[in-house]
Amino acid sequence: MSKKNTKYIFVTGGVTSSLGKGIVSASLGLLLKSRGFNVTIQKLDPYINIDPGTLNPYEHGECYVTEDGAETDLDLGHYERYLDAPTSQNNNVTTGKIYQTVIEKERKGDFLGKTVQVIPHITNEIKRRIKMLSKQNYDIIITEIGGTVGDIESLPYIETVRQLKWELGEKNSMVIHLTLLPYLASSGELKTKPSQHSVRQLMESGIMADVLVCRTEHNIPKDQRAKLAQFCNVSLDNVIECKDLETIYEVPMYLQKQNFDDVVLKELDLKNDKEADLKDWKTFLKKFKNPKRTVEIALVGKYISLQDSYISIAEAFKHAGASLETEVKVRWVYSGDITAENIKETLNGVDGILIAPGFGDRGIEGKVLTAQYARENKVPMLGICLGMQIMTVEFARNVLGHSKANSMEFDTSTPDPVISIMEEQKNVVDKGGTMRLGAWKCSLKNGSKLYDIYGTKNISERHRHRYEFNSDYLQEFEKNGFLATGTNPETGLVEALEMPDHPFYVGVQYHPEYKSTVATPHPLFRAFVKACEKK
Repeated sequence: MSKKNTKYIFVTGGVTSSLGKGIVSASLGLLLKSRGFNVTIQKLDPYINIDPGTLNPYEHGECYVTEDGAETDLDLGHYERYLDAPTSQNNNVTTGKIYQTVIEKERKGDFLGKTVQVIPHITNEIKRRIKMLSKQNYDIIITEIGGTVGDIESLPYIETVRQLKWELGEKNSMVIHLTLLPYLASSGELKTKPSQHSVRQLMESGIMADVLVCRTEHNIPKDQRAKLAQFCNVSLDNVIECKDLETIYEVPMYLQKQNFDDVVLKELDLKNDKEADLKDWKTFLKKFKNPKRTVEIALVGKYISLQDSYISIAEAFKHAGASLETEVKVRWVYSGDITAENIKETLNGVDGILIAPGFGDRGIEGKVLTAQYARENKVPMLGICLGMQIMTVEFARNVLGHSKANSMEFDTSTPDPVISIMEEQKNVVDKGGTMRLGAWKCSLKNGSKLYDIYGTKNISERHRHRYEFNSDYLQEFEKNGFLATGTNPETGLVEALEMPDHPFYVGVQYHPEYKSTVATPHPLFRAFVKACEKK
């Protein structure tokens, strides 16, 4: 282990998936960080995909991108938004990555002819990945294990936790088990039995839960709490209630009221007299819950029936809105339903429009119509990634007169490929991780709207795309009033376009939503919400 004695917290889930392990982990991270500890959170995902990069957002929600270009689980977005600190590729591990590494080692002969097995080879690799973060001198590493205890996919991770608890020794690690207390309306009571079974299943794997966090719709009566403590082998103080709240941003305070951070520090034998300082967090929450104004923004995308597909954008609106004391209502619009006949009615009354990122040609024409509507009717508009590319296609068709202009992604034979593939990408067959990913530099033009928004010339933003603005058309675009105001200093690739004679018509090739946190709302989202207020 590292020179600093890093402590480990493992967060498991039982009864059902999607209980909010990510939010509980992020809330705990925030509480511990605000007490002066250096904390990070990692996610172990049991699926066999190498990363969520090739997954349909309907399968797993949004694919989140880190500064170092890793395509990761959306929970890493929560970790960054709560901790206000970047994560890296080491913060997200999948079964696919584990097996890929072990198989590559076996092919190279690293195991000296041994039979390669789940124990010890797979579990050793998981252990190595968990401990990798400790080299960065963290006081506490929180590791969230995806899925549910009892899932066949999670077994190697649970076994690894058992081994690690044993190896790390007393008071150096702990297990928090998140479980569900269902409410039976007919008898009007919360049932503890599913949680008891879940804890027993964990014990069958050789792990005792140290803390029980119970998701519930109602307050847990004292006798139920005592019953859980008795049957699940945890002390009464270590049964923590996690009720359904109005917003996920209330969870840290709700857990703090029950001394969750104190319970954890006691389990890990960490002394700390500093109170968790959540002053700024509370200010954010107060503004968020008591807005002075309201704006409605249409989010036009193709995955809108699962709102987790655009979770970072939705959260970035909350951060920017709260900082301006404005409630941002999102009108979710499926681009596939938009036609020339219904667009007025569909977008009627919105104060602004955001064209969402995405891949593939479904719903593209609806997005093109949306860009035209926003440009012609002077509705504030922000285009992100594919959104910027759509604005480019629309402008080429309707202003420059290239009626068949398109992106090479949707039409390889277009006579006017205003969006085309990067030269080095042309022969790539393998779809995973072959894009422009992670943080890239961008230099902004003096006097541009973006320069005013960021207040600096040089910025760095995260990317996730394969196609680029075709610079052959740059002069024509600029001559007609759609200006490239952000470019990559090394490659000259266009990063941002804006229209000076429009209240707010900005397209960016990068994803600003990935960098927005509660403590530092993204300036571009703030500026966009402000422009929507003016409308």
